[in-house]
Amino acid sequence: MFHGCTCLSDGLAFVDIETTGGPAQRASITEIAVVEVDDSGVRQWSTLVQPQMRIPEHIERLTGISNAMVANAPRFEAIADELFDRLDGRIFVAHNARFDHGHIKAAFRRMGVTLRPRVLCTVKLSRRLFPQERRHSLDHLIARHRLEVLSRHRALGDALALWQFWQRLHDHFPAGQIEAVARELIGRPALPPYLDPAEVDALPDAPGVYLFYGENDIPLYIGKSTRLRSRVLSHFSADHESDRELSLSQQVRRIDHVRTAGEFGALLEEARLIKRLQPILNRQLRRNRELCAWRFEQDLAGDAGLSLVQASEIDFRAPGRLYGFFRNRRDAQQRLRSLCAEHALCPPLLGLEKHTPGRCFTHQLKRCHGACLGLESYEKHVARMETALASLRIEAWPYAGPIGLREGEVLHVVQDWGYYGTVNSPAEVPALIAQGRAAFDFDIYKLLVRGVKRLPVVVPAEIIEKG
Repeated sequence: MFHGCTCLSDGLAFVDIETTGGPAQRASITEIAVVEVDDSGVRQWSTLVQPQMRIPEHIERLTGISNAMVANAPRFEAIADELFDRLDGRIFVAHNARFDHGHIKAAFRRMGVTLRPRVLCTVKLSRRLFPQERRHSLDHLIARHRLEVLSRHRALGDALALWQFWQRLHDHFPAGQIEAVARELIGRPALPPYLDPAEVDALPDAPGVYLFYGENDIPLYIGKSTRLRSRVLSHFSADHESDRELSLSQQVRRIDHVRTAGEFGALLEEARLIKRLQPILNRQLRRNRELCAWRFEQDLAGDAGLSLVQASEIDFRAPGRLYGFFRNRRDAQQRLRSLCAEHALCPPLLGLEKHTPGRCFTHQLKRCHGACLGLESYEKHVARMETALASLRIEAWPYAGPIGLREGEVLHVVQDWGYYGTVNSPAEVPALIAQGRAAFDFDIYKLLVRGVKRLPVVVPAEIIEKG
């Protein structure tokens, strides 16, 4: 029986797919089923689909669909026309609909076909109609509503379970109530199924940092924006175009945010939180404990040399010039060797090779100018070395002590390229500095170098005294 709602008068298509577990951006669908329901009745359709990748063993065990079963199955292109006709104009109903809709929409897009159905997610529908229940997975719905499933984790069996669930709803609620909830869910922005819409509604359209959390409150992703709410919604409106966005929408359970005074504060807070929380989907701004740099020093006798120093040990106000940064000692040495080759510098004089008086293998190969043999003046060699290293020059700290970078009504407190925190007035700076030296961080250093040139610098007398 078709329980008619005016907003659903064109009919429903209960959809389920099985996949290899691969990304939506590749041909990974192994089975599709559609149960069409409208005034003319109920029609079932399903087909295996040949993916363009192997099915992993654990997926075979879960679904019962083997590589042998799909070896001679049609590819998606062969069944696309029939599938489009079954979906066209109907409400696309699926459990955790972003997954099924995302894969099917991506498959059509690879063919140059646009599919834009209205989508109704039964996870969201269950959450709205049964708010007292904590769990809304398909297994929980099957047990809670005593649904009869012919074959779990097969596309047709799961699609028929959703059709049964729809019918059960009409045993619990009047059609008008179901219609009202369906209208709202179809008309709302497509939020992830397990995310409370109230958390998105609470986001301000203002600068700050947003944090996505998954099961067991595991940090998934941290981002920043000058318009938090709009940026968060953009993640979910484009999930079918990016495997990362699709994965994020499937995993997110909670959103948190931190307001900042502006874009610069958001950049600093994002970098700080990523280093502290290490969210699994952030691939940049990771901690690097082996970060190092080359220090060039020259003594009173004129002797000069390069030494490798750890970033955590650098005094940015001490004499000497710094070049870097490098992820580790090996990267630093490889880069210096490359510069030697490009600029015909002498590796022994740079400490990269043992210096044997009167001999230079690099000069024998005509790859250096022979400074270690006296064929080039030491001063000229040093000058060429400094030219070669110029693009790697690290900014020295240009102030006598701590400063505040003014952004709106707040001050971002900085000293020796370390970020201490943000305060509301200069009077709060000494207490913040007194808590101890801020650890050096390369990503924050790059932000601060730009920030010092772009934002007003505040150097109150009390800060200088404390510095």
